[in-house]
Amino acid sequence: MPTEPKPKPDRITGIRHLFAAAGYSVAGIRRLWGETAFRHEALGLPVIAVLFWASAAPLWAYGVFLILWFVLIAVEALNTAIEVMVDHISPHWSEAARDAKDLGSLAVMALLWANGVFVAYVLLCAFYG
Repeated sequence: MPTEPKPKPDRITGIRHLFAAAGYSVAGIRRLWGETAFRHEALGLPVIAVLFWASAAPLWAYGVFLILWFVLIAVEALNTAIEVMVDHISPHWSEAARDAKDLGSLAVMALLWANGVFVAYVLLCAFYG
């Protein structure tokens, strides 16, 4: 038996909105933690930090990598949101659903490559520069 749709909650404003927004972000992190790809990307942060430390990478390299990593996590979150919405809207296979998921995956892969190229550059400079 189908359930009745829930009414839309009242809009939160003022200072309460800041706390609510923080709660939404924490819920998003919890949801994203369920994704294997995110857990692998999260593991990359300490692994690369150790590699940079072992290679005596300059401080600016840590900063640039941290920015690239945060952008990767943001795009991974958006990709997961696309997948969730596509699965909700189009529960059966469709070409449009496949394309939306593939394009989200491409965005994540592009940032993985950007991170990898940067890390390789830093490590090559550290050992051969």
